[in-house]
Amino acid sequence: MNAKLVRRSALAIAFVGLLAAGAYAQDPTPQQQDIQNDKKDIRQDKKDLAKDRADRNADQRDINKDKRDLAKDRVDRNADQRDINKDKRDLAKDRADRNADQRDINKDKAQLARDDAKYGVNSAQAKADRKDLRADRNKDQRDINRDKVDLANDRADRNKDQRDINRDKHDLAKDRRDRNQDQKDINKDKKDLHKDRKDLRKDRKGH
Repeated sequence: MNAKLVRRSALAIAFVGLLAAGAYAQDPTPQQQDIQNDKKDIRQDKKDLAKDRADRNADQRDINKDKRDLAKDRVDRNADQRDINKDKRDLAKDRADRNADQRDINKDKAQLARDDAKYGVNSAQAKADRKDLRADRNKDQRDINRDKVDLANDRADRNKDQRDINRDKHDLAKDRRDRNQDQKDINKDKKDLHKDRKDLRKDRKGH
């Protein structure tokens, strides 16, 4: 009888102990709650820090690409400007040739008038003079027209390259702003992580 009573008492005490442990597990103390919250904050801070670092690195890659694009577009723009300068020189030379040829034409016209008077309008000499006049004048004008087309095309290329440069500068400035903002976020996340770790150590010591 006494043995049964002892066993029952032991079972009752064990059951009460289990209930107390369960109650303790279900209702953490304020200190335990603070520690759990601090650990949660630290996990979140680490996630934020990792994400902001990834964003910063992506922005840095964008900046590097923008710099390469900008350098390439500047090279293209400078090459186009050299083409424009060459076209201007060609055009000036062709105009000088045209003017010299015009002087020759004027001289040939005077000669043609003399040949017409001397040999007649339909003479072989007069026809040859007229053919030379047309050939010289037409060739120089074709050269001038071709140089004008080249000049217009090269100016269009140069202007497009300048627009590309302006767009690259805009992209570079924007990516730098993004990178700087990400760095600020990283610095803030580091501060938050440091503070939360400090809070955790304080809570573990029992305030």
